[in-house]
Amino acid sequence: MSQQLLVERLFESLSSGDRAQSRKVVGEAIQQGANAQRILIDLFWPTHEMIEKLFRQDQLTVVSYNMSTRLLRMLVDQMASQLTMQPALGKTVFACCGNTEGEELAGQMASDLLEAAGYEVCYAGGKLPADEILNQVQERRPDFLVLFASSAADLPGIRTIVDSLREINATPTTKIAVGGGVFNRAEGLAEEIGIDLCGKTPLELVELLALPEFEVRAAVPLATITPATKKRAARKVA
Repeated sequence: MSQQLLVERLFESLSSGDRAQSRKVVGEAIQQGANAQRILIDLFWPTHEMIEKLFRQDQLTVVSYNMSTRLLRMLVDQMASQLTMQPALGKTVFACCGNTEGEELAGQMASDLLEAAGYEVCYAGGKLPADEILNQVQERRPDFLVLFASSAADLPGIRTIVDSLREINATPTTKIAVGGGVFNRAEGLAEEIGIDLCGKTPLELVELLALPEFEVRAAVPLATITPATKKRAARKVA
């Protein structure tokens, strides 16, 4: 069965609140040979994007949206426990996200995959004041600050965070990464704000953080995934 058909079937099951059928679709993906990482990347993430897109376009009721996101989050929790954990990389990530249920789910998927890739991840979720995020970054001094699945309403706070970190230079080795949400819908936005890395999906984010260019912690222009960097990152993640 094609991956797109599985995504469509999972979406239908989630939006109708059919828990048993949703588990059945996931079970079929497993029977076809997909491991936990591939299910998160190839099934759960595109289904999540479909849910968010249809809800933004008023093609999904609030009830269906709530059932979809909550049921998908349950499935993500179950699948995350089956991820194969890579050896620790000795690198830390402090991750936040937008304020909605769907944005928190996207941030969770990104955090789960980053942890499985060997990063030490602290995921704080959404609805966080910019000053509290700044305080956490200054206290923890993470290798990466990840702001994943943010909305347009979050942009003033993100600008404040980026500008403040650059201005006070309290954590010069911390790279700022974004992805998903409004950054997928507004090309060039991440570079305009002064972001270091921008990945459209959780997998791209993992691949970007794994690039050798960022092991030396040198200041670089905005990085995104290209065919060449994708090959290097794939070797690193593997």
